[in-house]
Amino acid sequence: MNPYILPCSPRFVIIDYRASDEIINYLKKLNIIPIKTIKCNELQEPVNGHPDMVIHPIDYENFVVAPNVYDYYRIALKSAGVRLIKGSTTLSINYPGDISYNVARVGRYAIHNLHHTDEVLKHYLEKSGIEFIHVRQGYSKCSTTALNGNTALTSDTSIYEKLTSCNINCLYINPEVVLLNGYNHGFIGGCTGLINDKTFLSTGKICDKNIADTIKEFIMSAGYTYNEASNEQITDLGTIIPIV
Repeated sequence: MNPYILPCSPRFVIIDYRASDEIINYLKKLNIIPIKTIKCNELQEPVNGHPDMVIHPIDYENFVVAPNVYDYYRIALKSAGVRLIKGSTTLSINYPGDISYNVARVGRYAIHNLHHTDEVLKHYLEKSGIEFIHVRQGYSKCSTTALNGNTALTSDTSIYEKLTSCNINCLYINPEVVLLNGYNHGFIGGCTGLINDKTFLSTGKICDKNIADTIKEFIMSAGYTYNEASNEQITDLGTIIPIV
């Protein structure tokens, strides 16, 4: 079971504390309550509010959280009805000390640089029957969005190659179309995702029309409508984590 593939609209979403008012208001109009992240001081400034750097949902009810921010989420998510599990890896500012929880999920697979996956997270994924795929890319969740058990987007070539070798229908997206202030670019997984069982959401607009049209056609072929949460350039905020 992939916690990013939704059977219905989520009650809450965890979103970067720097998300614009336009995006926050878009979510509220869908009757979704945004829960803003807390700044993780041990991470680089551009990603210190990204949910997928510090939290990994095993399923809809069990979330592994980095020790750095565990106490905050224990309180912030108290009313959300999810079980929080403290990870074993305290994140640090430099790669690979910051990637332990940034694990992509597609179908029955968890995709990550397995040399640096948090051991608690790995244990619970194994317990859930998840199979592992090793890739060079440590920011694999940032780089990947699943649409269903057999379809995904990625902005990383090594992930694209591994997924296609597993007969996953995968579309590669040039990461340079994604804005992430402080870096040359962001990644597709940090600015897109499913917001309910029918709708694929991006944080903003893709300036390259050819790429935008290709993504929209791919999304529609998977059975989803394509929506934009803002009129801004599509921006990597880290994966928006849903709570159903």
